[in-house]
Amino acid sequence: MSKFIVTSPDRTPETAVQDHYIPAEAPFSTVVRKGQVLRIEDSFGQQAIDTLFYNAEDYSERYSNQDTMREQGAAYVTTGTRIISNEGKVMLTMTADSCGRHDTSAGACSCESNTVRFGHGAKYLHACRDNFVLEVAKYGMGKRDVPPNINFFMNVPISPSGDMTIVDGISSPGDYVEMQAEMDVLLVISNCPQINNPCNGFDPTPIRVLVWDGEAG
Repeated sequence: MSKFIVTSPDRTPETAVQDHYIPAEAPFSTVVRKGQVLRIEDSFGQQAIDTLFYNAEDYSERYSNQDTMREQGAAYVTTGTRIISNEGKVMLTMTADSCGRHDTSAGACSCESNTVRFGHGAKYLHACRDNFVLEVAKYGMGKRDVPPNINFFMNVPISPSGDMTIVDGISSPGDYVEMQAEMDVLLVISNCPQINNPCNGFDPTPIRVLVWDGEAG
């Protein structure tokens, strides 16, 4: 898989205006202002990072996987992808991608889907859907406000027949994506806790989120 890196050497942790360490399996959220650059880092490799975006001024406007795929004419997101809202507006633009494979079709794991896929013994395992609901509740939102998400660093090949399978991730420790915000956005992450399929290498790990002001970091 090709890797696409277009980033500024001035973007270092020391110049970041936000620098967050997100533990394995945990939810997280923060606001990224228009013009700022967001980096999501897969610190240890092979870690799916389930991600949502909301208009920070109006949460009813949020990420749309269908509009994003249709706008790009592509099933995956990478450098140059415009992250599109359910109102057809550009929320962020992906400006760097050191991995090259990010899913936006397979959705988030839930207690219900774990039960169907892996049996009743998996019913009470922690899941991304739970993380999302817990995190958006801080902003007055509920289950119905959790749309289909981006799965950064999750490897989901799509066959010519349309079949999808979650397979081993291809991301290496320190791989990252960067996006420039085109509006004030609320970023919501579930650092995926899944242990029953290879999206996390069966071993969920911590991640890092950094934010810089403007193009020069």
